[in-house]
Amino acid sequence: MCGIIGVTGTGPAVPRLIDSLKRLEYRGYDSAGVAALVDGKIERRRAPGKIRALEEVLVEQPLSSTIGIGHTRWATHGAPTRPNAHPHKAGRVAVVHNGIIENFAELKAELEAVGRVFESQTDTEVVAHMMDAALESGLEPTKALKSVLDRLTGAYALGVLIEGEDELLLGARRGSPLVVGWGEGEMYLGSDALAVGPFTQKISYLEEGDFVAIDRSGARMFDADGQAADRPIVQVSASAAMVEKGNYRHFMEKEIHEQPDSVQHTLAAYLDLAGMKAKPVESVDLAKIGRIQIIACGTAFYAGQIARYAFERLAGLPCDVEIASEFRYREPAVSKDTLAVAVSQSGETADTLASLTWCKRQGLKTAAVVNVHTSSMAREADVLWPTYAGPEIGVASTKAFTAQVAALLSLAVAAASARGRIAPEEEARLVKALFEAPRLIAETLADDSDLRDVAQELAKASDVIFLGRGQMFPLAMEGALKLKEISYIHAEGYAAGELKHGPIALVDEQTPIIALAPLDAVFEKTASNLQEVAARGGPVIMVTPIGAPSPHGTAVWRVSVPDCDPYVAPLVHAIPVQLLAYYTAVQKGTDVDQPRNLAKSVTVE
Repeated sequence: MCGIIGVTGTGPAVPRLIDSLKRLEYRGYDSAGVAALVDGKIERRRAPGKIRALEEVLVEQPLSSTIGIGHTRWATHGAPTRPNAHPHKAGRVAVVHNGIIENFAELKAELEAVGRVFESQTDTEVVAHMMDAALESGLEPTKALKSVLDRLTGAYALGVLIEGEDELLLGARRGSPLVVGWGEGEMYLGSDALAVGPFTQKISYLEEGDFVAIDRSGARMFDADGQAADRPIVQVSASAAMVEKGNYRHFMEKEIHEQPDSVQHTLAAYLDLAGMKAKPVESVDLAKIGRIQIIACGTAFYAGQIARYAFERLAGLPCDVEIASEFRYREPAVSKDTLAVAVSQSGETADTLASLTWCKRQGLKTAAVVNVHTSSMAREADVLWPTYAGPEIGVASTKAFTAQVAALLSLAVAAASARGRIAPEEEARLVKALFEAPRLIAETLADDSDLRDVAQELAKASDVIFLGRGQMFPLAMEGALKLKEISYIHAEGYAAGELKHGPIALVDEQTPIIALAPLDAVFEKTASNLQEVAARGGPVIMVTPIGAPSPHGTAVWRVSVPDCDPYVAPLVHAIPVQLLAYYTAVQKGTDVDQPRNLAKSVTVE
C-alpha cells in the first residue's frame, strides 16, 4: 500500500525521507519519489522499481533541503513509470497521494479546457493542478486546499509542498490514514506511525475529513468544515509502530477502519481504472477453464462463497466452494479443466494447504489468493493472486476478508471479459462500481452511532439470527461467525428464503434478527421474510441502503449504509456486520483481539 512522508525542519530532509520510505516498503509499491524546495523552487527525483533505484538517481542528482515530501506508489492509474511516479507537480505545487480520486476524469477535462497540460496518466496530477489554480486565484494555502478538497470524490490522503512557502507542508485525509509527527523544531507528516517512527514518538492522528498545515514550530489542524480542530498528541513506540493501535481501542477496530485503504490497494492490483477494465490475468487462460474449485476455511470460505455468485452469474463459469477440511478427505471427483483456488489470509492454513497440494497431485492448475505473499500456499500454487490488506493482528479477520472479496470480485470481472460474457461498457461500469467501494466503506465508517445503539441490545441476547439472499447469504454467515468469535453469543446465518423451512421456529421476542438487505433484485423478497419475523414478535435489525423502504407494517431498527451497486454490496455491508460484532464484544467486555480458544492462523489440524 502506498506510503507518504513529509519533513519540515532545520536538518537535511531528503535522507530522512528515504529512511522513512524504506520503513514503508512492507506496504508494497512499484515506484518511489521525493520532492524538495531547493532555493525556493520544487525539485523532484523519481524512479520506477525499488527505493534503491531512487537512491541511485539521488547520487547522480542530489537534493539539499530542509523541507520535502516522499512517496512509495502502488499503481492505480497508469503504469509504474517515472512520469506516473509521485510526487506530481503543477506550477508552484507538488503532491503525494494515497487513494483514488474517483471523479478525476471530470476534473481533468475541466482543467484541460482552460489550457492546463498533464504529464502523467494519474488521478493525483489533477489535485496538483487544482491546488495551483486555487493559489493563482489569490487564496492562501489552507483555503486553497479546502476549496480543492470540497471538489474531490474518493478516499485519499494527501501531502502538499508549495513554492514560496519555505517551511509549510499541507496534508489531508478522507478514508486513508494520515498522521502528524511532533519534533523539536521539526514536524512530520506520514501515512502511519511507522512512517514518522525514525524521528518522533509523538503523534497526532488526523480524523476523517481533517486537513492540516504544519511548519517547523507546530501544526494547525482543521475539521472537514474548515473549523479549527484539536487532535491530541499521543506517545507511541517506534519499535512497535507497525503493530501499534494508534488512537483505537483494539487492533480489530483499527483494522476495520483500515479497509478503505486495503480494499483500494487490492483492487488496484486487478483493475485498470484509467482504462476502465480488468487487468489481464497472467498464467491462467480464463476463457478455457471449465470450472473453478475454491477451497478455504472460516472467513475465507465465506469470501469464496460470495465469489461463487460473481463467477457464475457474471462469467458463466461453474464454481464450487468447499471447506478445506472436508474437501481434502472426501476424495472429490475433479476434471482436468478445473482451476483450484485456495483462499487464505496467512497462506499457512493446514487444511487449505493440504487441499491445494492434493489438487496439484491430480494435475489441476492451482492459484492462491493470500495476504502473505511469501507463504507456503503462495509458493505451492502455480499462480499467486495476492491481496494487499497489510498486517492483520486481530484474530477475527476483517480487512483480510474484504481484501479477499475485492480480489475475487475483480477476477470475476476479468473472467467475464475473457469469456466474452460482458461488453466493454458493462466491464467499465463494474470497474467503476468496484473503485467506488473504498469511498463507500469510508462513508459507512464515518457514522456508526446506530451500530453502537444496536450493539447494546445485542449484548443482552443469547441467540442471534442473520439473514441474507444471494451474495448476502454468505455474508450473513460471516456476520454470525464474527459475533460468535468475539462476543461468544450463539449466532447462525441463514438464507432468508429458508426461514420457513425451520429457522422461523427459533424466532421469539428475545432473538434478534439481523437482515442484510441491499437494493437488489431480491430486496422485496427479503422484506417479505422480515414481515414474517415481525409477525412473530422477533426484533428486526435491517442493514440496508439509506434510500431503501422499510417492510410494510413492520417496525425495524435500521442500520443505514450508502446506496451502492449490488455487485459491491458485500464490501459495503461487511462493515456494519463487523462493527456490530465489535461493539457487542466491547459491551460484553470480552478479549476482542485474542478471543478465547482461537488462533490467528490454524497451522495444524
